[in-house]
Amino acid sequence: MKVTRPMLALGGAALVLALAGCGSGGKDEAAVPQTATGSLEHLAAEVKCTPDIQIDADEIRQAVCKDPDGKFILATFATDRGLREWINGAKDYGGHYLVGRKWVAVGETSTVTALRETLGGDIEEGMDHSAHESGGGSDGATHSGH
Repeated sequence: MKVTRPMLALGGAALVLALAGCGSGGKDEAAVPQTATGSLEHLAAEVKCTPDIQIDADEIRQAVCKDPDGKFILATFATDRGLREWINGAKDYGGHYLVGRKWVAVGETSTVTALRETLGGDIEEGMDHSAHESGGGSDGATHSGH
């Protein structure tokens, strides 16, 4: 199956909108493990979930996972550039992202924070559109991690 960038952006945006929620990670960040690497199946096994594969293409493999901490999307990419392009497009739709080398997990703040305890990585957040709903003008984009 050939997957084009518009398909990836649309799919990513729909998944982010479906999974995105409000909240903050007020929990202090403990020591973060070294960032995990490997295939989608390997990463899923690390967090003890059976991935439900949604996209299986050369450029991206994407699955829905569920573990005791919640439901999330796990995606692996053929290149670092492909990962970064996907995140840059998806962040416009909000959401919470745990980013590793050639992989990303997308879900609620609490889920992403819990996944980080096992997979390592950096937490990134998309645009906060709540300001637009209340008439404010802040874009709310943030980055935390390391």
